[in-house]
Amino acid sequence: MNAPWHTPGVFMYLRAARRAHDHAQCHNQTMILHLHLVRHGQTTFNRYNRLQGWCNAPLTVSGLADADKAGHKLEHITFAAAYCSDTSRAQITAARILDINEAAGHVRPELVSDMHFREQCYGYFEGQDMSLAWTAAGGPHGAKNYNDIVEKFGLAATRDFLKEADPFHDAESDAEYWERVEGAFALIAANTALKDGDDVLQISHGNTLLSLAHRFGDDTLDLSERPANGSVTDIDFDTTKPFNEALTIVRYNW
Repeated sequence: MNAPWHTPGVFMYLRAARRAHDHAQCHNQTMILHLHLVRHGQTTFNRYNRLQGWCNAPLTVSGLADADKAGHKLEHITFAAAYCSDTSRAQITAARILDINEAAGHVRPELVSDMHFREQCYGYFEGQDMSLAWTAAGGPHGAKNYNDIVEKFGLAATRDFLKEADPFHDAESDAEYWERVEGAFALIAANTALKDGDDVLQISHGNTLLSLAHRFGDDTLDLSERPANGSVTDIDFDTTKPFNEALTIVRYNW
């Protein structure tokens, strides 16, 4: 594996999730968590149309407002847990949402920041102009941009082609990406304090939300546009099922 990360913890998370699954099955229990995924507020890289995966950029004034708007959308919900990536754009978005939620009278959950919740790693192309990066990835395959790659080869190819084009091959392949993302959901499933029906806040990222919608959504979802900064996507997570069957998109990009 050439991706610039090594996370033996992912296997621990997957084992823990399996134990939770087996416990629920033994007791004939369901374990469905209501996840509320919020795309972080706008950053300077978002504003300048640059790829932003594992690299980071500060929230703009508009980005802070995005976080506050999401907080007010969700201020009626009591969160049993909260998760985000270990990037400041996600952490600041989470903190502002939880500030609003706490001010509305709810108990504030501890925020867990973990690298498994990061955006896709773009490797050499981190911080690159998006149009130039996707032309470099798609060009050798006869695709002129991101949408052209998706239309001709599918979403998975956007990751695999970018890894091919990366001179260091540090960008995540599709398989590497999903292994890490599955570890994020397994981390949630391994939280023994959570119970069936709990609401969970998760700060996420644009391409990750789009990827989840492509993989787990149905034909009714409008995937023509990326999720907006500060938008909410609601997902039901059945922790007793294999990951391929575990997620149901309830509401997307609202």
